[in-house]
Amino acid sequence: MKMTLASLYTGFTFFLIFFLIMASPLSGQETKKGNEFDKLIQQLILDGFNKEKIEHIFSSKNVFFNPNGVSRFFIHTESSLDYDQFTSKKSINNALKYLNEHKNTLDRAQKIYGVDKTIITAILLVETRLGTYLGKQTVINTLSTMAALSDKKLRERIWNSIPDKKKPKKKIFIKKVNQRLKWGYDELKALIKYTEKEGIAPESIKGSYAGAMGISQFMPSNVLGLAKDGNNDGRIDLFTHADAIFSVANYLKHHGWKPGIARQKQHEILFSYNHSNYYVDTLLKISDKLKG
Repeated sequence: MKMTLASLYTGFTFFLIFFLIMASPLSGQETKKGNEFDKLIQQLILDGFNKEKIEHIFSSKNVFFNPNGVSRFFIHTESSLDYDQFTSKKSINNALKYLNEHKNTLDRAQKIYGVDKTIITAILLVETRLGTYLGKQTVINTLSTMAALSDKKLRERIWNSIPDKKKPKKKIFIKKVNQRLKWGYDELKALIKYTEKEGIAPESIKGSYAGAMGISQFMPSNVLGLAKDGNNDGRIDLFTHADAIFSVANYLKHHGWKPGIARQKQHEILFSYNHSNYYVDTLLKISDKLKG
């Protein structure tokens, strides 16, 4: 086919326009990673976090807005969990083996903090099946996503990611979002402080759909305030059994646990660990079986 000068000119003009569009700043903005967290980043910097460190954290390809993971937070109910699994013969046998395997650490924690080692073991059993199931969600993504939900467009993305059959009423969803905004932001700040202190990459920490981490499933704020170094290595790492055991014991002591306290008082203190009567009743049943 013979090409005319006019057709050559038209083709060149089209190519030039296409090239300019693709090279324009607007095109880059459309694909720029982390737009969802821009306001959050600025707030963290305003609150005193180092600008370079915060921008470095949120520039990671592994840190991103996670609607699918966080949507579970708004449909989870404690009453729907199968707590009977933790009092089965198999689970109790596993807990007895754990008591024997970590006897020295559990005995030390019980002596120092006055918390029954069967209660500590029961918590670790229910929280993470004694450290065998730690959660698969990236904690900083969970907390950053939750903290960013003051933005109505981002909030709507969470709403749309909840399966229709499991959607709560919209008013209930909005109310829960508003209740958790500050909580998510405070926990995010605690996570950044903890990882900076321990020299850990924030995006490397996996945990539950709600942002709890480690064998003991502590929220970051509790890691900062109540976690303990159980193996005396100079670090706090709740993915090690000794630190998890000592941290649970210290947490319960902090909330009022003392040797010989009444059953009702035990219930009240354990309720602070997880606000669920189903959860607390299961812990006490496990403890009884381990003693029996």
